[in-house]
Amino acid sequence: MKTADPLAPTTALSLRARLAFGAVLLAAGTLLTAGILYFGMARVAERLDNALASEIRMARYATLSTQASTFLIIAAETVQTGLPPDIRMDRLTPVSDRLRTTFTQLRADVGEAVEAAASLGIDEQSRYGTQSLGLARMEAMLDSTLKGLATDTTEVELLRAHVDIFAASFDPLLSEAVNAEVLFRNNILAGIADLRQTLTRAAVVIAVLTVLLVLGFYALLIRPQFHRLDRLRGAAAQIAAEDFAIALPEDRRDEIGRLYSETNRMAASLQARKDEVRAEWGRLSDLVAARTAALQEANARLEQIDERRRRLFADISHELRTPLTVISMEAQLGAQGDSASRAAFRIIETRAARLNRRIDDLLRVARSDSGQLALDIQRVPLATLAAEVVAEIQTEVDTAGMELLSEPVPPISVEADPNWARQTLGGLIRNAIRHARAGGQVRLAPVIDDDFAGLTVTDNGPGIAPQDQPTLFERFTQAGSAPSQGFGLGLALAAWVTEAQKGTILLSSPVPRDEALGPAPGTKIAVRLPRASD
Repeated sequence: MKTADPLAPTTALSLRARLAFGAVLLAAGTLLTAGILYFGMARVAERLDNALASEIRMARYATLSTQASTFLIIAAETVQTGLPPDIRMDRLTPVSDRLRTTFTQLRADVGEAVEAAASLGIDEQSRYGTQSLGLARMEAMLDSTLKGLATDTTEVELLRAHVDIFAASFDPLLSEAVNAEVLFRNNILAGIADLRQTLTRAAVVIAVLTVLLVLGFYALLIRPQFHRLDRLRGAAAQIAAEDFAIALPEDRRDEIGRLYSETNRMAASLQARKDEVRAEWGRLSDLVAARTAALQEANARLEQIDERRRRLFADISHELRTPLTVISMEAQLGAQGDSASRAAFRIIETRAARLNRRIDDLLRVARSDSGQLALDIQRVPLATLAAEVVAEIQTEVDTAGMELLSEPVPPISVEADPNWARQTLGGLIRNAIRHARAGGQVRLAPVIDDDFAGLTVTDNGPGIAPQDQPTLFERFTQAGSAPSQGFGLGLALAAWVTEAQKGTILLSSPVPRDEALGPAPGTKIAVRLPRASD
């Protein structure tokens, strides 16, 4: 499969650039919408302000109409009653001042309207400017009327003529101004309605364009990339299932295309590695099969050797038992003779019995090595067990130049195999002879509690290091360097035999000072067996 170099220059826009371009288009559409809404609302607010100003001017025109009517009534009254000029002017001055104030306010309002209409063109400004002319005419009419009423005359007809001229001229000018203001307000409201329709159409057009832009962005860019990512996810799941037959298309040079290329390369590498592992696994399987066959053959030979060893032990034991039986019988017959030789025959009989027990020990050791531990559990007096151990081991203790201290044992019985228990305790004393001979003493003492009873073997040797104690009862573990002697049990076998009899074996080193035999640390091993019920 041909793959492109991921470092080669790209000829099309990258996925990042296309996404950025789409985001820019969406942002531009959003900004355009916001701008249109902003300027539209500004124009609406401006027109609303103009409409409000028009309403204020119409209210002032209404005020001006009321004030003009009041002026006419007061002027007609002063003329009709024939008041002198000074009194007439005193009556008319307050009303005329209010009219002038209203004219001033209206001129200011019209000036603001002319400035506000600057954005609407010169025509709109001209229309608002004509209002100023009408106000000027009405104010001139007021001034002319006041001047005529202020003349020093009492002719009613002449004075009435001034009032009638004001009434006939002021009202049309005011009506014209009010009508023009109404027209301005209606134009403003119509402009607001037109602007609202324009904004509505613009909003609809922008919404449609936005939807089309989003749909196009999704259909032309987003959806195809999702499809490509789905293919990449399927390839990842295929790799997770250890199926490396992957061929993703590499026709695009964007980010996902380069990821396709790397995935294809990774799948090819994994497939090659899988083939290497499969080949290596085949070689390893062949090697394991060969080693297994060799091991089975070696195990078969070991089984044959072990079987021959057990048979040898049995044959030796059988061959030794026959002459020992004869020796025991001859010693018993000899012990019945004269008193001079009776003691010698008793010694021979005792030695033969001891040798017979050694043969039994050989058979037990052979059975234990094969995993076959035959126990004959019975009620055994603890004192009898201690006496047998002392009788068996005393000669070895004396030969080693040591002293065996045997403490009195109370009349308590235990549930145990007497031969295995004797052999276990004898083996512990032999260990003391081998490893603690320099201490000169070894003690055999009882240990009793509610459920167990047994014997302890304490020596006056160098003790056992704390780091060696946890593994001391494991097979192939030996404390010290003294060579093994006799048929004594190792500590691992002693623990196995004791636990098989539902007992426990405990080690203490160094020995507590109140129990120690001398200044040396010493070692104390306690064999505890189940107590027999009374």
